[in-house]
Amino acid sequence: MFMHPHVSQAREGDGVLFKGILTVIKSAGSTSPYLYPVLAFILLFLQAIILTRFMAAQRMMSRSTYFPGMAYLLVTSLFPEWNYFTAPLIINTILLIILSGLFKIYNQSNAKGTIFNIGLGLGIASFLFFPSLTFIVWILLALMVMRPFRLNEWLLCLLGITAPYYFYAVYLFINNQWSWQNILPYFSFRLPSLRQSAWLAGSVFLLTVPFLSGSYYVQDNLRKMLIQVRKGWSLLLLYLLGAILVPFVNNSETFENWVMAAIPFAAFHACTYLYSTLRIIPVLIFWLSVAFILAYQYAGPGW
Repeated sequence: MFMHPHVSQAREGDGVLFKGILTVIKSAGSTSPYLYPVLAFILLFLQAIILTRFMAAQRMMSRSTYFPGMAYLLVTSLFPEWNYFTAPLIINTILLIILSGLFKIYNQSNAKGTIFNIGLGLGIASFLFFPSLTFIVWILLALMVMRPFRLNEWLLCLLGITAPYYFYAVYLFINNQWSWQNILPYFSFRLPSLRQSAWLAGSVFLLTVPFLSGSYYVQDNLRKMLIQVRKGWSLLLLYLLGAILVPFVNNSETFENWVMAAIPFAAFHACTYLYSTLRIIPVLIFWLSVAFILAYQYAGPGW
């Protein structure tokens, strides 16, 4: 990613906030294109740290370990597009904060402020990448899982999502730029068309096999977990389903939009590394992943 830096360009579905960020760093990026991979690496490393701290703080695994962060950096190295400085990569940080907030409301007697902030975070994320607004389904399902149904809390969450749009509409109206198209960009839903290759098949294999084995170990240890932790793994599974569906909205022919699925994948991968009874299996998976990533980066066509 540093030998062949990818210069980020505004894409269909990118929000006005991310386009503004690209405009700000465009002059520095044109002089030194290495700025983009540096920003991407900082985001990836920061997200790995946040994920590790989250898994430890919420006791999602039987003991504290660095496996979630390691798995996240491995997973995001399987596809070149997951190392680009893009809006979905920035949104991963926001989604981690939202995920922490959803766990926090489980034991809160008065969680109205946290629920509003959760909705506000998703509203801001949609200004970076508009299709991320589809995560509203995940958040509402998460509220059903973590708390008894309360209509006022759901309305408060929706109010938080719409708050950034309200202030942006006021800004457009004051500057005589009012238009529904400016507030609600183009929205479409279609199947992505992806180029097939042996390298892609290898990446999908190394992404899927540890996930399936990790899911088995989570299910096997479920009865030993606290109720909150069980609900948490349900949230991560719903998160994964939502992240897989997002790229179908305003999709492109690359994997850049799929990076939002890396967080739940890494969480399940970490369980494979921790819970496997045959220690040779996680060692083989790890070194096979490292060897494949190095071969893909230095000999494959994508990098």
